[in-house]
Formats: sequence, C-alpha cells, structure tokens
Amino acid sequence: MEHARGTIIRLTKLTETSLIVHWLTENDGLIKTVARGARRAKSSFAGRIDLFIEAELEWTRSSRSELHALREVNVVDYRQGLRKSYRDAVVAAYFGQLLEQVLELDHPVPEMFDLLQRGLGYLSDNGADRRSFYHFEKEVARLLGLGLSSQAALLQAYGKLPSSRDHCLDLIQ
Repeated sequence: MEHARGTIIRLTKLTETSLIVHWLTENDGLIKTVARGARRAKSSFAGRIDLFIEAELEWTRSSRSELHALREVNVVDYRQGLRKSYRDAVVAAYFGQLLEQVLELDHPVPEMFDLLQRGLGYLSDNGADRRSFYHFEKEVARLLGLGLSSQAALLQAYGKLPSSRDHCLDLIQ
C-alpha cells in the first residue's frame, strides 16, 4: 500500500459508479487512481473526492497499467475559496491541465507540487488575476529549465498549451 499527500487536478468518469482521479502528489508526481464505487450515494469516498481537494491518500500500485487502485482518502483542505468563483475554478483547472501536459506520470517533482499548492492557495484567498496567472506559467517554465519567457518557451518545448488558456485570459481581464 502506497501513501502520499496530493491534490486532485482532474476527475474522469470511468463507469456508472467509478471515477478516475488524477492527483499531483509531492513524492510520486502525477498519478492516476481508480475510485471504485465513488459515484454511489453511500460510497466511502462520498464528500472526499472533488477538484482541488488536498488529501492524504492510500492506493495500491498496479503492475499492469497506469491506473492504480485508490483505497482511502483523508481530506486535509477542501479549498472552499475556489468554489465561490467560476473564474477562480477555471484558472485553477488550467493550472492542473498545464502541469499534466508538462509532467510525466509517476515522476516526482516536489517543486511542481509546491508551486501548485501555492497557486491554488493564492487563488482561494485572493482570486485570479493576470499577474498570478502569468507568474504560474513563468514558474513552470523556470522549474522545467526553459528560462523565464514562459509562454514562448512552453510552446516551443511542448507544441501547445491547454486549450482553456484563452478562456482563462478572457475571464481575468
């Protein structure tokens, strides 16, 4: 059984009752877990799996696929501030999408986990603005060793940025 502290950055429906939960963890990097039965009303995961929640999680690593079995989730922070504003939630989702695009699965980058924690904390406390948006991109580029010209460097290295970027910029004018 594996243990980690992580933040949920994406949820995907797997079956009528199960979810794929994408986490960014401090010591294991990006991981994907299957929460079996999470969509049932009486699930042990009820109220514990939602976007941007920070939690202590336990999972069993799969030897055959990139989808690991989620066993337990203990919420550390619900990040209620992100649930008050559509704009802030969209920008927070962009942060997660960007990190998913540039990081490899099961490859720890603790500095990226810390950056996400700081970014989500800022959005939760202060709301999204252009300065914080560009700062996040700049820090991702810097941590990847791409220099300080964030958008251009990320585009050159990865070919594209998440499609939600333009929508985020429209929202935070």
